[in-house]
Amino acid sequence: MKIVYCIPATSNSGGMERVLAGKANYLSALGHEITIVTTDQRGKAPFFPLREEVAQYDLGINYDENNGEGILSKLCSYPGKKRRHRALLTSLLLELRADIVVSMFGDDADLLPSIADGSKKVLEYHFSKLKRLQYGRTGLWRLVDRIRTKLDERTVRPYDRFVVLTKEDQGYWGALPNICVIPNALPFTTDTPSDCSAHRVVAAGRYDFQKNFELLIRLWARLAPSFPDWELYIVGDGKMRSELTALVSTLGLTGSVTLATPTHQMQEVYRSSSVYAMTSRYEGLPMVLLEAQQMGLPIVSFACPCGPRDVITDGRDGFLIELGEEERFVAGLSRLMSDEELRQRMGAEARQASLRYTVDQVMAQWIELFEGLYKATSK
Repeated sequence: MKIVYCIPATSNSGGMERVLAGKANYLSALGHEITIVTTDQRGKAPFFPLREEVAQYDLGINYDENNGEGILSKLCSYPGKKRRHRALLTSLLLELRADIVVSMFGDDADLLPSIADGSKKVLEYHFSKLKRLQYGRTGLWRLVDRIRTKLDERTVRPYDRFVVLTKEDQGYWGALPNICVIPNALPFTTDTPSDCSAHRVVAAGRYDFQKNFELLIRLWARLAPSFPDWELYIVGDGKMRSELTALVSTLGLTGSVTLATPTHQMQEVYRSSSVYAMTSRYEGLPMVLLEAQQMGLPIVSFACPCGPRDVITDGRDGFLIELGEEERFVAGLSRLMSDEELRQRMGAEARQASLRYTVDQVMAQWIELFEGLYKATSK
């Protein structure tokens, strides 16, 4: 099969980019012809390695060059970029003549169904339906977020298949005839998980509003005096790095909190940690939770939409805390940090739970979906 993926860029270090690299490499190794089309690559290399056989095209739209500008500036520049995007994407897809084209819900999402290149169209959503409403923006931007949420409902309907990551999110979208659930796959498996003896709590993700690391650092400030030999290790980067660095200093936590940069050696980071903590405001299906489970780490996480409810069994492989219940979150971390035997027992349960997300199991679902669409196209 010829399969095209559309994504803003592959140069980012996020979970969506990692997932796409894994899928593209897996399908390419099976002999499928895989192409990735980007809009904002800007000449950068993919953060996650891709097989040589995976073709890459960048359309050079560069939507992100308007990030940080006011709403009026964006409204003025966006239509022109959108028209150019449609023209270039249409031309490329007519040339490629793919069997299936997949949108990762970038700026191409509302364009693809109307491009008559003969392919079946699939839309992947890596967050939850409530994503835009959880940005926390106010004023005119809040109104824009509400409007875009309604437009999302219209965007997903024309696709041959609309794929979400969790049963929780499926429920938010309602009884759509084209919706189905396929989770993310583990990017790795290991025979050498953490033994949960290290005095380190780990977290990972972009330093932005969504991940809510500011709250995690403030909660850690409550724990640090009672656990002077423990470290909070947050792997990531982003626009809030300076703000988080200042907060760590202000709270007197420079000796127990590390803001580490992204690394390709995340297995080693997990292996040298004993608990995973997540304070996100919203997610899709967090790769970090699946990875932490595979590495044998118990998890303490807020039950944000969406993902944690599908991954964590409260009291068995971690603690699932309702949003806003900060005291319970602190208590969950404290309990695990105080009891190595409990960490090891829950870590073993977490590792077993992660087997639901092995690459072969998840990719079998994708191949079944693609083959079904391909057969329908071939008739």
